[in-house]
Amino acid sequence: MNETLTLALALVTGVLLGIIFFGGLWWTVRKGLASQSHWSAFLFPVSLLLRTGIALTGFYLVADSRWERLLACLLGFVAARLLVVRLTRTTQDVNHAPYA
Repeated sequence: MNETLTLALALVTGVLLGIIFFGGLWWTVRKGLASQSHWSAFLFPVSLLLRTGIALTGFYLVADSRWERLLACLLGFVAARLLVVRLTRTTQDVNHAPYA
């Protein structure tokens, strides 16, 4: 396969991994804070382990012992973080955030 296409696929995979990781973090915080149950304390570490496991497994499979693929995947992951932060921001966050 063409190396450019491989790096592009690694970048897209990084974006997907980032959306899963940071979207899952956003969902966990929203559900955990809204819940009145004692199970919400259990939700945070389970979510952390699950999200981290998915992300690390994805990075391992994409990299395939190639640092270029790992770097492209990491760039996509960071781009997804910026995207998720922007999409999940509320109007109250926009008015009070120093980085808005």
